[in-house]
Amino acid sequence: MPLPELLEGSSKWLAWSGLGLSVLTVIAFVTRWGLRFRLVGVSSFTFLLAVSCWAFSISYSPPVRVEGALQVPIVYDNGTDLVVAQASSDFADGAIAPTLDQIAANLRPGGRNREVRVRLRQLQAVSEGTSRPVVLGETKRDFSQG
Repeated sequence: MPLPELLEGSSKWLAWSGLGLSVLTVIAFVTRWGLRFRLVGVSSFTFLLAVSCWAFSISYSPPVRVEGALQVPIVYDNGTDLVVAQASSDFADGAIAPTLDQIAANLRPGGRNREVRVRLRQLQAVSEGTSRPVVLGETKRDFSQG
């Protein structure tokens, strides 16, 4: 089951469960059951879970996938205008542009400058025990355009 459907179904079930537990809590207070105060906590927590699932389902956006892109780790992100990803030593040349596009599309604007540079680098061996970073490609993501 896809995550958005799971979140929507879970929040409905949790809300109905919280409502049922609230009714049971009212009955427990009227009949003076010994576990009435525990039911207050359980019903409150169930409502809290329902609201949390609902809020997450509203804010969730799945990551963008670009055909031909490879998964690479982000090794540096200064949070404002530069993101650097690390390509493996056997990285295909044809995957550079799609990978850069995928990384740029998955960036979120929170706290960043209007324009963010995304670089893909690879460490190439110079001699035994030493290497140098080589930039394979670079793209820019402009957040002023939305």
